[in-house]
Amino acid sequence: MILVTGGTGFVGPKVVHALRERDLPVRCLARKPAAGPAQSLSAWGSELVQGEVTDVASLRRAVDGCDVIVHLVAIRQGSRETFERVMEQATRDLVAAAKDAGVRRFVLMSALGTSEETRDLVPYYHAKWEMERTVAGSGLEHVIFRPSFIFGRDGGILATFKRLARLAPVTPIIGSGTQRIQPIWIDDVAAYFVEGVQQPDVAGIFELGGPDVVSWNEFWERLKRVLGVRRPSIHVPIGLMRANALLTERLPGDIPLTRDLLKMLEHGDNVVSNDEAVQTFGLPLVQLDEQLRRAVSK
Repeated sequence: MILVTGGTGFVGPKVVHALRERDLPVRCLARKPAAGPAQSLSAWGSELVQGEVTDVASLRRAVDGCDVIVHLVAIRQGSRETFERVMEQATRDLVAAAKDAGVRRFVLMSALGTSEETRDLVPYYHAKWEMERTVAGSGLEHVIFRPSFIFGRDGGILATFKRLARLAPVTPIIGSGTQRIQPIWIDDVAAYFVEGVQQPDVAGIFELGGPDVVSWNEFWERLKRVLGVRRPSIHVPIGLMRANALLTERLPGDIPLTRDLLKMLEHGDNVVSNDEAVQTFGLPLVQLDEQLRRAVSK
């Protein structure tokens, strides 16, 4: 049995669906098993267990009888204490429960850019770094994936980019726009997780990126071309964007631009440093232009 946490999030349903397509038994931890997103997981043949990662008792119920865990839970915004509780401590509790239950293998979703160098840059990187350390030091078989920007048709950061490109009179590009990214399609990420579950001889940390490395300037041009949008772009100084983020952070809901995100963007390129994932797993990857076409298609 494979326990998946975060199965109702952005990437989670794709991972669960890919596992079930292989006819692998899946159990999902869900705060609201009767809600719509969780019901989709159930319709694919997944077992649902009510609970959440911040509740130790529900974690122990969820891991009972499992031999593999796929841990996808993460947050993007919140106080340092919230990151520590939802990501760091929850991962420590999940690993402890896994070891007590005799779980064999642990597959973790981290993030490209996570490193000892960046761990104190923003709470998100600190939490991801601590999660990685907890899993790597657990003694369990483990695979840790660090994906770049994940693009998909529904949800995620690309949905925000599409709205901005379509609705804004000009396209604001943060800073010079010369920093590089390496977006990866969501189904490709799910495929990596399936292989991470099924290849017991593979272990370690793998950086995941798509086939194309582009600057932010080039990304926006490609996106607008696919959308059929001809609005001009404008480069906005980081300082001005930081002042804007200071205001938008006070708004309710999921804010797409925060000061922490700006720090992450300022830090440098978000591209893989090696091709170990490609060489190890040999999976076909969707080209960026095709990612964008899929994302804007009906």
